[in-house]
Amino acid sequence: MTTVKTLRELRAAIAQARAEGKQIGLVPTMGNLHAGHVSLVEIAAQRADFVVASIFVNPLQFGAGEDLDKYPRTLAADQEKLLAAGCHLLFHPDVAEIYPHGMGDQTRVSVPGVSEGLCGASRPGHFEGVATVVTKLFNMVQPDLAVFGEKDYQQLAVIRALVQDLNMPIQIIGASTQRAEDGLALSSRNGYLNADQRALAPMLYRGLQAIAEELRRGARDYQRLIGQAQAQQKDAGFQPDYLEIRNAVNLRPAQVDDRHLVILTAAHLGSTRLIDNLVVELPGQ
Repeated sequence: MTTVKTLRELRAAIAQARAEGKQIGLVPTMGNLHAGHVSLVEIAAQRADFVVASIFVNPLQFGAGEDLDKYPRTLAADQEKLLAAGCHLLFHPDVAEIYPHGMGDQTRVSVPGVSEGLCGASRPGHFEGVATVVTKLFNMVQPDLAVFGEKDYQQLAVIRALVQDLNMPIQIIGASTQRAEDGLALSSRNGYLNADQRALAPMLYRGLQAIAEELRRGARDYQRLIGQAQAQQKDAGFQPDYLEIRNAVNLRPAQVDDRHLVILTAAHLGSTRLIDNLVVELPGQ
């Protein structure tokens, strides 16, 4: 695996792969890689001949007071994991390489609809930052396919809409959420949790499972289900951000006759913000 830091080096390496007739796969990350990231690279390696991963902690998607400065940087360990997973090229640029004219004068990409509400409401400007950097990475790499995790369900929906709306010839592959044995969704931010918080954190997913079970049994009073689950979050020591049941296809608020649902939640545990989701497929009428 080769590591490059500049756009010139990146494009030279990709041009060589293209000249050899290889299909290009891309896995964008912010580093501090865990088994979930590794699974994305492995999926890309199964689908493409030449896998590019990027590690870039994107300041444009962090809001005021968020954890940009303390976000873990673990390049050496990340390189080892990427190599073992089948990555061929790591793009590890600095901020000036991505935003050479500064972020204030950077053209922004906004994806309406799916970026609104949920994390879009809690983190103003976040998805504009995500859409902008992903668009830049897509233009820099020009991959045939790109792999993203379903744990960031709204982010995946934003990227799918971005590619469709801007007619990008890129196949977007969503990869299943990877979880610890106790059910906690793997996240780079899990490392912020202390021992007591880590023991408590899996309750977030268990709450989603409980809602899903009631939905499968025929419950359709969404507000009641949400209210009960948020009360349980608070009682357990979480500070709920949001908990919603939405249409899994378009992310609109769920209607009683919807059959493809997704339950999405975000909550703080101490200073750590955790997100999770669970897709629920109901039988047709």
